Amino acid sequence: QVQLVESGGGLVQAGGSLRLSCEASGRGLGTYAIGWFRQAPGKEREFVAAINWTGRIIKYADAVKGRFTISRDNAVNTVYLHMFSLKPEDTAVYYCAATSYIVTIIAEYYYWGKGTQVTVSS
Repeated sequence: QVQLVESGGGLVQAGGSLRLSCEASGRGLGTYAIGWFRQAPGKEREFVAAINWTGRIIKYADAVKGRFTISRDNAVNTVYLHMFSLKPEDTAVYYCAATSYIVTIIAEYYYWGKGTQVTVSS
């Protein structure tokens, strides 16, 4: 079992930055790939970014490519999502999740955190 807890969300103005953290407990990050997803009100949850267990393979959604950076520190069982040049359309609840191999498909992830709210004002 892996427990995931997100933190770092908040209210920021358009153009600003935030860093989200996803801390793993229980078995820790181990060799899990970790993905970040988001869900805006009235919309389906969508893929944002993912990183494999070594940190060498990374995937981004087109909507965040060039603005968001995913990284991980296995020594402290934490994955980060650095978000720059934030836009109002980035407003959502952000979730991290764990799976065996890096994928972008939500259904492939089986451990989920409870999410952290990110609100970008215009």
